[in-house]
Amino acid sequence: MKQLLQLFFAFFKMGLFTFGGGLAMLPLIQRTAVEDKGWMTEEEMVDCVAVAQSMPGVIAINAATYIGNRQKGFFGALAATLGVIMPSFIIIILAVLFLQAIGDNSYVNGAFVGIKAASCGLILAAALSLGKQILKNWFTWMLAALSFIIIAVFDITAVWVILAGAVLGCIYNTVQARKLNGKEEQND
Repeated sequence: MKQLLQLFFAFFKMGLFTFGGGLAMLPLIQRTAVEDKGWMTEEEMVDCVAVAQSMPGVIAINAATYIGNRQKGFFGALAATLGVIMPSFIIIILAVLFLQAIGDNSYVNGAFVGIKAASCGLILAAALSLGKQILKNWFTWMLAALSFIIIAVFDITAVWVILAGAVLGCIYNTVQARKLNGKEEQND
């Protein structure tokens, strides 16, 4: 029960103090899960992000569910997921109640401009952090750059890019394994 409460409150805190959506939460999720709580290793966090990104839905909720499930199974997933969702749910309800009063306020509008810009910086920081862990050879760099171009320039849905990445990754690993086996046979 204690760990379920830890999961809930850790993700509740992240949900409460992170603006800008799921990607903006990734650095905080990573720091909490890997460094602060020791729930995962860096490599496991990379796997978590890959799974969370490839599933439908918000990446922060998917990551919370993944981490909670790894820690305490179904009830851990439920606790972490509710923890990350609850602050947004409460804030949205309150915002709707007061929307007309704050909608035209120049200070509020200015605050949201700053929050959105800072969120972009958080997303970039998360991308750089993940890139350091994932982009280790020419193939991964090429695939990352190509994926960015396909999504950003040609406006292709990310689902197709992820599926193509999975297929290309399988092909690349198969070719690499065959090269390795061929070298081992030559040495024998």
